[in-house]
Amino acid sequence: MRKRVFSGSPFETPFAYCRAVRTGDTITVAGTAPIEDDGSNTPGDAGVQADRCFAIILRAVEQLGGLGEDIVRTRMYITDPADAELVGAAHGRWMTVAQPAATMVVVSALIDPDWKVEIEADAVVGSRG
Repeated sequence: MRKRVFSGSPFETPFAYCRAVRTGDTITVAGTAPIEDDGSNTPGDAGVQADRCFAIILRAVEQLGGLGEDIVRTRMYITDPADAELVGAAHGRWMTVAQPAATMVVVSALIDPDWKVEIEADAVVGSRG
């Protein structure tokens, strides 16, 4: 049985997707952009934006019965290679315990030109430790 959570992103309804879906013990979190709860963009540098992305991801994982420690894979998309250190440091702050397999890729653009980063994550509930 699938369980879904929504974050209120302005793209979820028109694009017909959810923030995260759980099937069995696996949670897949969609590409998560730095969007505030009111729908506005998170201001700040790529590190601040990455922190917001990770907060949204963690909330979705927890809503589906997982913990941050259950995250086994992350994918970070950045638009400027110079932001790799800031985004990597944010990953380090949020993923200290989980230490998932991770990839960071530089892309030419994201949907909103104000976004400097977008992050995906996968978790397996009960895999921590």
